[in-house]
Amino acid sequence: MTSPVQLSDIQAARERIAGAVMVTPCLESIPLSELTGSRVFCKLENHQRTGSFKERGARNALLQLSDEQRRRGVIAASAGNHASALAYHGKILGIPVTVAMPAAAPLIKISTCERLGARLVVKGEDFAAARAEADALVESEGLTYINGYDDPAVIAGQGTIGLEILEQTPEVEAIVVPVGGGGLLAGIALATKSLRPEVQIIGVESNHTTSFAAGLRAGHPVTVRSRATLADGLAIAQVGENAFAVAKERVDRVISVPEDLVALSILRLLELEKDVVEGAAAVTLAALLSGKLPELRGKCVVLCLAGGNIDPLVLSRVIQKGLVADGRRFRFTAVISDRPGGLARLTRILSDGGASVTEIVHERAFSGPDVSKVQVICTVETRNREHQRRLLRALNSERMNARRSERGG
Repeated sequence: MTSPVQLSDIQAARERIAGAVMVTPCLESIPLSELTGSRVFCKLENHQRTGSFKERGARNALLQLSDEQRRRGVIAASAGNHASALAYHGKILGIPVTVAMPAAAPLIKISTCERLGARLVVKGEDFAAARAEADALVESEGLTYINGYDDPAVIAGQGTIGLEILEQTPEVEAIVVPVGGGGLLAGIALATKSLRPEVQIIGVESNHTTSFAAGLRAGHPVTVRSRATLADGLAIAQVGENAFAVAKERVDRVISVPEDLVALSILRLLELEKDVVEGAAAVTLAALLSGKLPELRGKCVVLCLAGGNIDPLVLSRVIQKGLVADGRRFRFTAVISDRPGGLARLTRILSDGGASVTEIVHERAFSGPDVSKVQVICTVETRNREHQRRLLRALNSERMNARRSERGG
């Protein structure tokens, strides 16, 4: 079977989009290298004008439309990034853009599309419902559908990232790529393996949405049930057929990572790299932190940070979850004396242990029959999990001393 995309298509796409799509930096990260044991470089696609790699494929596809297709306009079903990219470049090129989005799409991505001038249709609870609405508009209005991950022109556009990585980081030994519909993975894998077949290509999915791995097991794209995920940009129920055909023989490994590690990776990138990324980008760092890629220790690894369009409200919650996963925030319940000095003894233990109290809630109604005692729910900040363990040992020691005192010795 002839591949739907060739290296020459990617090279032509690079010429076609030059000057309109940013050649993003690929920078070495000393803190991430120290954290993971690999020599880590970050390909910063989150620095694109609309915040993701999707601009590459969108512009490449738009530039290949006929005059009649340009006049009628284009449409896409998208959770956000492809929609924003189409809206932005469609506006520049004078091509009308309609976007069908599921109701669950992040609010920041919906508002971005509206700001960029796209006609927005919010339909259904998931991507499949949005796609059905888009297909109906194709029939009724004669619009051209541009698939955000399976259109050959889109795959070729995304492949330009691979060409840039090979030039910017010639010592690269592995590239870690997020996988949703598969277009990004297919493009990067084709470009890289065509020119440097020894470079490993690692695909990463959230364990809440594993359509590419399911396709590999079946030997063809299959539909899987996706669960809610921080990596919403990867939540595609079935990998694209063209993307799968290009990628399946060129990918060395595909792994999945848990949601708590995605949250922690967003936090790590924010703290260590000062880069805001969405969950679909953070899965690449999560892959190195997961322990599933021990063969990459000591190797030169490029992480494709595919996008940075995370809702600020979601980011706030993710940071809190990341702090919990990192052992820097935890909650415990204690029963203390409800007489003067009871709470002071508890806070003294926490203070002596170096913990910072962020919240204390008294629960009197459900704290048991002894009216001289009260249950408190404490949330504290700690340095790490070992700090937590030392603090809990100190609290348990105080509890045992209190019991002995109550028994008279």
